[in-house]
Amino acid sequence: MNRPSFFRKSRHRVGFTSRAFIKLWVVLMLVTGIGIAPLPAQANPYLAAPGAAPVTVRAGTCATTGGFIHFYTALDNGVFDKYGIKVNHVYFQGTPISLAALHSDEIQFLYCAADATIPGIAAGIDAKMVASPLVGLAWVLLGRKDIKKIEDLKGKSIGVTRPGDFTFRLSRILLKTFNLTEEEVKIRPIGGSQPERYNALRQDIIQALLVTPPLDVRGKKDGFNVIYNLNELGLPFIYSSLHTNSKTLKERPALVQRSVAAIAEAIHFVEKNPEKAMASIAKVLRLKDPEALQSAYNAYARSLVNRRLTVPANAVAEAVENARQTGTNVKRMPADLFDNTFAENLDKSGFLKEIWGGQVPEK
Repeated sequence: MNRPSFFRKSRHRVGFTSRAFIKLWVVLMLVTGIGIAPLPAQANPYLAAPGAAPVTVRAGTCATTGGFIHFYTALDNGVFDKYGIKVNHVYFQGTPISLAALHSDEIQFLYCAADATIPGIAAGIDAKMVASPLVGLAWVLLGRKDIKKIEDLKGKSIGVTRPGDFTFRLSRILLKTFNLTEEEVKIRPIGGSQPERYNALRQDIIQALLVTPPLDVRGKKDGFNVIYNLNELGLPFIYSSLHTNSKTLKERPALVQRSVAAIAEAIHFVEKNPEKAMASIAKVLRLKDPEALQSAYNAYARSLVNRRLTVPANAVAEAVENARQTGTNVKRMPADLFDNTFAENLDKSGFLKEIWGGQVPEK
């Protein structure tokens, strides 16, 4: 071993044994830091290679909602660009048309509420969930001023989009939980977006409506009551999720992995930059009310966030069974509807610890 001359001389002068000398040398190196290089930080294995041309993809959203805060913020703040992905965002209104676009490869990724897409995927549509940033129910039941509890709905109607869609199924579950029948409370399909159905509530065409933040804040300001928070039902519900199709999974798995990594970083970015996140929601929803924006942020960036992105298998299985019971011709097993490989790779590679600076916060 080529030791500095100082130590060679010192060892002979005081009669150190070779083993004792080595121990002293190591201690001195640790104390002084001489000759010890700092440990390099874990490199992000999913970033775009320097000089590599970005990959262009088409990614759709199935609705306009604050629940897609991570996707919107990632688009606005160049998160996808870091991972070599140029995203052309396609807006859809409704799950069926957006799933059809993914099935036909018109889009390569879809950002949508999983419990809305699961019936279609279970029936055979070519789509698979690869990440779930939000798990839990953000919906609340908004009603007229004279409706203060669920039982007050008797003789009145809840507005939903269409028969069999998610708001329809969720309304049925709510009524069943409180031992109410559809003869006592009418579930009325009226179509349209949430804001359009909200206008029907204002016109008393319907007397109650399922909404997500930040529309609950506007409702309270307009004199409506928040009757019930559906997250209290304790349903194993999967909200915002990233979907792709079999072609993309087979031909471009690295692209899927980088996309999942970008969403994971978006979760961190949203938590550390609330003002930028709320600005993204404000732009998409055309909303300026600070209280409404804060409500959306609290719900989607804090209460329901799933930082590890894994799709909960039990929730998928229950959603498939619910779809079967409501008439869906189920052709695929629950395990075939999702792939957690890409989310799990983020943990195995050390990526999640890197972006969070240590252990990933659970809540």
